[in-house]
Amino acid sequence: MAEHTTLTFLGAAGTVTGSKFLVQHDGLRLLIDCGLFQGEKRWRERNWTPFPVPPATIDAAILTHCHLDHVGFLPRIVREGFGGPVHVTQGTAELAALVLRDSAHLFERDAEDARAGGWSRHDPPLPLYTVADAEAAIDRFTAHDFDSRVGVAGTASAGFTRAGHVLGSASVSLTVGAARVLFSGDLGRSTHPLLAPRGTPPGARTIVVESTYGNRSHPPATGHAALADAIRRTVDRGGSVLIPAFAIDRTELVLHALAELLADGAIPAVPVYVNSPMALDGLAVYRGAAARGELRPGTHPDVIDLPTLVEVRGVEQSIALNTLREPSIIVSASGMATGGRVVHHLRHMLPDARNTVILTGYQAVGTRGRQLVDGAREIKAHGRYVKVRAEIVQDEEFSVHADADELLAWLAELPDPETVYVVHGEPDAAEAFAARIRSELGWVVAVPAYGERVRVD
Repeated sequence: MAEHTTLTFLGAAGTVTGSKFLVQHDGLRLLIDCGLFQGEKRWRERNWTPFPVPPATIDAAILTHCHLDHVGFLPRIVREGFGGPVHVTQGTAELAALVLRDSAHLFERDAEDARAGGWSRHDPPLPLYTVADAEAAIDRFTAHDFDSRVGVAGTASAGFTRAGHVLGSASVSLTVGAARVLFSGDLGRSTHPLLAPRGTPPGARTIVVESTYGNRSHPPATGHAALADAIRRTVDRGGSVLIPAFAIDRTELVLHALAELLADGAIPAVPVYVNSPMALDGLAVYRGAAARGELRPGTHPDVIDLPTLVEVRGVEQSIALNTLREPSIIVSASGMATGGRVVHHLRHMLPDARNTVILTGYQAVGTRGRQLVDGAREIKAHGRYVKVRAEIVQDEEFSVHADADELLAWLAELPDPETVYVVHGEPDAAEAFAARIRSELGWVVAVPAYGERVRVD
């Protein structure tokens, strides 16, 4: 007699990061997303604990999109024995390769910096995974078109529907035995200026839906008035603007907004430095997608039209930005200031009251970005504390996460399921969204705990 089909929540349960969902049926094991835990220490430490099942026993993985909290743990399980295919869309294949290489490089560099600086408790400090591990993971990618149905392992099949969050992002409908499970992935907004809008996936008995903004509504659009005002103020007082931005998609949106503000005369024509090799590589992927006609109709062939753009790749160029003599705008990863070149800029720019840091989206608990939003007077960077004197501004119009109303509208387009599981949100957001589903749709809904296992057949 065949065993039941089960779903185990190995991440994005009780937190907004570390998305990992294990589906098991009659000896088959499938992993939907394989994300890195970020933010609070109690979650980050799970990246270093043994994986709940031996990675070599996992038959295949499916990734909804390229962000680190959905793909960033993949090299670790490959290192520990996972050898199956990794099913993705074409956009995710291209962008996730950039994300994983960069993540591995940062892990290696941070381990070396900790060894040289002596601020690690481990001797020697080791990276979570290496660049070689990342390349091995990338080699497992198998790319598929949107709206296609493909075999993933054994008799299991999956379909990919546009999610509209970032280039390549998808909702995944999985069929395993008698089970039909729909994973929303991260859902985007219909107002995304570059991406084709999300589609409507087929219904399923079980739905796993994100809730990043499950207790919030996005503010009315103002044409990025807060961004423009902050830039003008900063330039007037002789300072520079630092914009921590995710290398993938968020950098494109920030540059698109700056281009429109400059064209409208809303901001002065100052140099705009993109200081992130990965962001520049990501921009090249978006340019390729634009050339193939895969972005929203009417998108500029170059994706952005910003004459003051300066691309910064070399280390010496990057260091030179810390001693700029004229007001400028620096766009650098990462978006929550957890690592990368932006941390160096924070060290140099935060103590100067003439400068401004503009945060462009959700800042997870435990990140430097969240500390700045919450009014921290000092933050720790590279083993030392620096004073926060710069102005801190948050522009929430850049969010590409569907808000609570948009999430509910996505669910309402689907046939009534048997159960909805609300994941990928801070506890308050997940509980609030679950309550809305109960009251407005009348469905059975649960907010699963980390490690919880449920039947889905």
